[in-house]
Order: sequence, then C-alpha cells, then structure tokens
Amino acid sequence: MQPPPLSHLDESGQAHMVDVGDKPISRREAVAEGFVSMSLEAANVIRARTAAKGDVLQIATIAAVQAAKQTSHWIPLCHIVPLDHVGIEFDWVSETQLRIQATVRTHGKTGVEMEALTAVSAATLTIYDMCKSIDRSMVIRNIQLVSKMGGTRGPFARPTSQSSAES
Repeated sequence: MQPPPLSHLDESGQAHMVDVGDKPISRREAVAEGFVSMSLEAANVIRARTAAKGDVLQIATIAAVQAAKQTSHWIPLCHIVPLDHVGIEFDWVSETQLRIQATVRTHGKTGVEMEALTAVSAATLTIYDMCKSIDRSMVIRNIQLVSKMGGTRGPFARPTSQSSAES
C-alpha cells in the first residue's frame, strides 16, 4: 500500500500551502496535551501561587491562548484559522507532574490540531520559564494530539493519553 502523498508538497516537490478553498466549513475541535515534570519545591510554588514572576498557571493560560491565536506565525505552512474557543486545563497527575490540556474549536475549512499543540507547547515553555530559578531540571514531555473531530478524514482519538506521561 502506497503512503498518501504529502499535502504540503506540490507535484514537483516544492513546499506550498494546501488550498482549502473548496472544502466545506464545518465545526472542528482538537485536544492536545503535554506534561511538565518538576521538583516538589517548584510544584509547591505553583500550587501556592507564590512564584516570584507571578501566578504561573494564569500566565501559562494567557501564553497558551495567545500562541493558539498566532499558530500561523510559528508554523510556516499553517492557515490562519479564526478560533471560536481555546480552553486550557491543568491537572496534577502526581505530586510533581503537571498535565496541560488545550481544547481548540473553530468553524472552518481546516482543522485546529496545530493550534492545540502550539497552545500546549507555549504553556509548558511558560511554566519552565517562570520556574527555572527554582528548578532548571524540569522536563517537558509528550506533547501530543489527544483527539480531533470534524473534517473529511473523520475523528481521531489516541487510545491512551494520561498513561503516556511516564514514557
């Protein structure tokens, strides 16, 4: 079985932006997640909202929303997508491991997977930046698409998400 052709390359192998002009508008949603492992000291500072630079999770939320809205500036061939919603959630999966989840929705001609992944990436990097004076050994891992819906290729759901944090 032949792999599908790469959509961001034309017939001559040159990079191009995919033409979505003839695609129908539909409701689309993507959920992405990532994890930050840190010292107990850093985790306690985040929980207590006493970081020297401010409330880490509030600033990470703002960074995530801002990044989702600017994804086409980060990823060269991404479309500019008007977003209906960007939601960020934080969940402590252990005493020292924080899960960040982004849910992004739109009504459009292309999906929002990259916007959700970019949001999670920005949130994890912001957490690192705001806490690096406490713990430079923090680890960002497993930024991944959890699910998507809408579009012509149908839904996607990762079989296991939270358990993949330890790998």
